Amino acid sequence: MPRKICVVITARPSYSRVKTVLQGILDHPDLELQLVVAASALLDRYGTAVDYIEKDGFPIAARVYMVLEGENPASMAKTTGLGMLELATVFDNLKPDAVVTVADRFETLATAVAASYMNIPVAHIQGGEVTGSIDEKVRHAVTKLADLHFVSTRCAGERVEKMGEEPRKVFVTGCPSIDIAAGLTGHAKLNFNPFERYGGVGDLHELENGYLVVMQHPVTTEHELARQHVMETLEAIYEINMPTLWFWPNVDAGSDGTSNGIRSFREKYRPENISFFKNMEPSDFLRLLFSSKCLVGNSSVGIRECSFLGVPVVNIGTRQVGRERGANVVDVDYTKEDIIAAIRQQTRNGRFAVDKLYGDGNAGVRISRVLAEAPLEIRKRLTY
Repeated sequence: MPRKICVVITARPSYSRVKTVLQGILDHPDLELQLVVAASALLDRYGTAVDYIEKDGFPIAARVYMVLEGENPASMAKTTGLGMLELATVFDNLKPDAVVTVADRFETLATAVAASYMNIPVAHIQGGEVTGSIDEKVRHAVTKLADLHFVSTRCAGERVEKMGEEPRKVFVTGCPSIDIAAGLTGHAKLNFNPFERYGGVGDLHELENGYLVVMQHPVTTEHELARQHVMETLEAIYEINMPTLWFWPNVDAGSDGTSNGIRSFREKYRPENISFFKNMEPSDFLRLLFSSKCLVGNSSVGIRECSFLGVPVVNIGTRQVGRERGANVVDVDYTKEDIIAAIRQQTRNGRFAVDKLYGDGNAGVRISRVLAEAPLEIRKRLTY
């Protein structure tokens, strides 16, 4: 019988992180995909990622509504608890042979805890990396709950092994999000009108002479400063006055502060150079990035996909502290002057060389092959 592999997608970026893994599982004769879509991936205010999942033809086995309103530390903790309750029921119904979870979000922790207590082997994608904020604690906690580790870089793999995980269960596969970027090689330039396809809010419609992309999320350990942080970026983008496509923040604590800052700035200044978007299909978003002058903010897409695409990045603040990065990234503090100077520097630099730090475009196939062939065990044989 094919192994039943349950993949849980809980947020907008998680889909691009596992899209090629989903396809690899569907294509493998010895695997059966059980796709669970949960949390903010189901919600319109965060881009309704489930719509793109369905459009791409992936069958959904279950939907889990588990996000508690509030966008603060308490709501994150309670959402994690609610997720454990709901996902346990889903796993009990689906009876998967293994559960796949992604990265470092609080919903990822809920997935790993529920599966572990139900004696279901856990496969973790993107373990072993160093990041800022609460994310690093969650990522390493999930590593200790996981039974198979699909890491993006060799350094990440070494870090997982130093945490006591068996080397035979650690696989350097690359990051599946790079697969999508690699698939665009040769025809990655913008081939659609983002305003016609995705709407957006704002009067900006002229992109031919170059544009910026901004994606800035709140930092959970600095959530009370989220509004102040985003205002510095808004003022910098307004002063530079270059056409800009700005994407809405994620569901983390502080999201309300970030969103409130954007709305109040938009109402006060009505910036003609900025349009705001919730979400795009993964391949469309990467095309948009590829043709941009620079990505500004603190999203991991600047560290991962942009390194492969050679897109200049201005990384703001502490959210990505310690993460491996390519030459395309410049780090700055939360000050308007520093952000402006870095953007001007990066737009002068132009495109960077392709960097395969996070993969070569074959992660999805590698991961699906391991899921089909590796022993599925729940007993740990720690090596430290």
